[in-house]
Amino acid sequence: QVQLVESGGGLVQAGGSLRLSCAASLSSGRTFTDYHMAWFRQVPGKDRELVAAISWHSNIIQYADSVKARFRISRDNVQNTVTLQMNSLKPEDTAVYYCGANSKNWYTYRLEREYDYWGQGTQVTVSS
Repeated sequence: QVQLVESGGGLVQAGGSLRLSCAASLSSGRTFTDYHMAWFRQVPGKDRELVAAISWHSNIIQYADSVKARFRISRDNVQNTVTLQMNSLKPEDTAVYYCGANSKNWYTYRLEREYDYWGQGTQVTVSS
């Protein structure tokens, strides 16, 4: 069992920055490196979409085209955290952001349905 708790969302003006954090609590027998991690986001009426994904030891990182060069994902396998640094924010980045943990093959990183655990989500609102 893995519990994920996101923090760091809020209201920011366009061009500003926010840093989202996701802390993982794991049951006995599980380690953080059992999972590759990702941030997804969702707006009302739309499917959850991938923002960024990071492999077990940070060897592979993928970003959605819409956030490349503005967002940076990282993980700390000692603190069991994954972070999303968001810079140059735009109004279209407004969404609820979710942290996900995936124990399956790396090539499932884009597929929301393949994720084993999700956090509760944190709201990010970017004003114009």
